[in-house]
Amino acid sequence: YIPLTNNHIKRECIRVHDGQAGVKIGNDCWELYSLENCIKHDGKMKSDKTIGGGDD
Repeated sequence: YIPLTNNHIKRECIRVHDGQAGVKIGNDCWELYSLENCIKHDGKMKSDKTIGGGDD
């Protein structure tokens, strides 16, 4: 584990999948990544607190 400091640049990894099989692979990769990192399908982080109402 190496912590990021002001001297390090944050990088992103982007994958491009082409064709129908590529779309399937891309969707599966996003689903796995979102499950592992507590991210909703719309890209927002899941929150422990619920604001508003709900079906309690």
